[in-house]
Amino acid sequence: MTKKIFLSVFIGILAVFATACGNNQIEKEIVVADAKNPYKSFYGKSVFLGDSLLIGLSDVLEDSNVIANAGATALFAIEEVDNIVNQKPEHVYIMLGSDDLLFPVDNPQKDSLENYVKLIEKIKGKLPNVKIHVLSVPSVTREAIKVEPRYKNIPDYNKGLEEMAVIEKIDYIDLSSIFEKNQGLYKEDGIHFKSDFFPIYLNHIKKHIESSKNNEG
Repeated sequence: MTKKIFLSVFIGILAVFATACGNNQIEKEIVVADAKNPYKSFYGKSVFLGDSLLIGLSDVLEDSNVIANAGATALFAIEEVDNIVNQKPEHVYIMLGSDDLLFPVDNPQKDSLENYVKLIEKIKGKLPNVKIHVLSVPSVTREAIKVEPRYKNIPDYNKGLEEMAVIEKIDYIDLSSIFEKNQGLYKEDGIHFKSDFFPIYLNHIKKHIESSKNNEG
């Protein structure tokens, strides 16, 4: 009888030990996964809204964290607000404008900024506690400007974005330093980016957010 009790206790201890080892293994795998891709953890409660420039971001983050459509403009992005709301984000990062500058209207910059305000106000209305960050439109190569001269208006458009951000009391993130420090990020069209761009992009934003928190503290 005593032997049976001992065996039962021993088997129970082995079972607990095996379960603990299994849990430790799972934790180790999670840690390794996070080490390989720390962005999924940092941006887990974020949504990135953009045009075709951000489509490749889905290769780094979860699909649910990225809403990017080819040809998207600030006007068309207003239709995505409900999709943003469904994700219940704490942060919304918006990078639009590259296609807005090509929109066939008399004053594409003016129209775009007006629609940008509508987009931001709609997000604020449905997610009053969310932190909204507007990112500057990335520059393009000289060759791309030769093909499409309207891209020369990107610097002026970014100034308008920065002024709008001040008025709307939201965060503005300047991406220009990325391209000053890193060459060869563009694909052949001189507009879209190679996969190497996105980790640099996310690191830049992460540093900006952490710096802002330190300043607030």
